[in-house]
Amino acid sequence: MSYSTPLPQPSYARERPVATGVPIDDSPFQKTPISFQNQPRPQPQPQPLVPWSTGLCGCFDDCSNCCLTCWCPCITFGQISEILDRGSSACGVNGALYTLIAILTGCSWVYSCMYRSKFRKTYNLEGNSCTDCLIHFCCEPCALCQEYRELKNKGFDVSLGWHGNMERGREGDVALTPPAAYGSMER
Repeated sequence: MSYSTPLPQPSYARERPVATGVPIDDSPFQKTPISFQNQPRPQPQPQPLVPWSTGLCGCFDDCSNCCLTCWCPCITFGQISEILDRGSSACGVNGALYTLIAILTGCSWVYSCMYRSKFRKTYNLEGNSCTDCLIHFCCEPCALCQEYRELKNKGFDVSLGWHGNMERGREGDVALTPPAAYGSMER
């Protein structure tokens, strides 16, 4: 003989089961939680890219740096990289590494191209990684001169290095901070 109706369950069987570590389906006991995790977060508005202050072939504005860069680009690169690294690496070290890469591989433009990308991101300048590589591959001295001029136009005395500019900045001559990061900090 079989029963077609289920037996009534005692009231304690409908309570939430004790946690045992074994997964079970307790869907009748789940309530819809209020969750803020699935709420859309406001996205920071992308800031428009800023054009370079001088053109790629604006070397005639600073002939001394142009000549130095044509004959010894490692010095100009070292000065630029020291400021971009905020003094964490020395001009001489970066210049020597640039020269070593140039001697061993002939591809020092790859190293300086990475710094151009860092430069653009730091100062929110126009361009992209592809154009950075093309510019440094095709015309390395012009690219380094443009970066040098850009730092000068932003108020740096590139020949002083990072620490020299920090000392000068304390005297009130120049604002040395890059543009503020846009958007808010969120968890």
